[in-house]
Amino acid sequence: MSGQVSRRAAIVSVLLLAVAPASAPTPDSPVLPAEIRGLWGDGEVVVRGARSVVVGRHTASGELGDIARRADRAGQRVSAVLGRSVRPLVVVPPSASEAAGLAEVGRVDGLAAVADRGRVIIVPEFFAKLNSIGKDVVLTHELTHVVAGTDRLPPWLYEGFADYVGYRDSGLPVRTAAAELAAEVRAGRLPGELPGPAAFAADGRDPVRLARAYQEAWLACRFLADRFGERTLVRLYRDAREGGVDRALAALGLSAATLTARWRDYVRDQLA
Repeated sequence: MSGQVSRRAAIVSVLLLAVAPASAPTPDSPVLPAEIRGLWGDGEVVVRGARSVVVGRHTASGELGDIARRADRAGQRVSAVLGRSVRPLVVVPPSASEAAGLAEVGRVDGLAAVADRGRVIIVPEFFAKLNSIGKDVVLTHELTHVVAGTDRLPPWLYEGFADYVGYRDSGLPVRTAAAELAAEVRAGRLPGELPGPAAFAADGRDPVRLARAYQEAWLACRFLADRFGERTLVRLYRDAREGGVDRALAALGLSAATLTARWRDYVRDQLA
């Protein structure tokens, strides 16, 4: 799913070879942003949703139209939590290697999309394997990174928060969304600590551990929302970006240690 970490990409000039609206453009539809002008220079297809722009290379406009509609929904979901107007920008390269190149990362193994400098980059081989709910969750997750930012935050918080927004309206039961972690809990193995940066490495070596890392982070943020309310979770996220996560937790009467203890109990209660 997501990896989720902001990525940098080299950008070049725009030639639109095809334009096909996914829905009737509105006055609020975004113009083509400067960040994607001339992304490839040939074979580009641009599709506009109600508020989204999707750019692909050698990709059928029907496929891009479906992504645009999903991006519109994802934008609405992110806006509902963050209270901000969202205009999604999605880039669909023809391969995972090109997705990694655009995001300037070595590998994107196991990730269906990544967030990068104001845009979401689809990893086509992995995105195509997702069912409809999974695609919506991934787009919402990555768009949350784009809108909320990730700077100065521990990965458990920014990945968990993005999954909180992604799963919020999915209708998936907790045990289904956290299937890999649930299997561990049923086997009597609770996580001992919140996942650190190494747990989110998208190197393809341990996809099950990567899945559990996201699930652990998600349930940490879900616990905070259940215990203190969604608005408080959003405020904690913003406060953590400004003054650090320890200070933001302290405002709720928590430390890293007390959060970890309560989160472990919550994981057991939700998944046992």
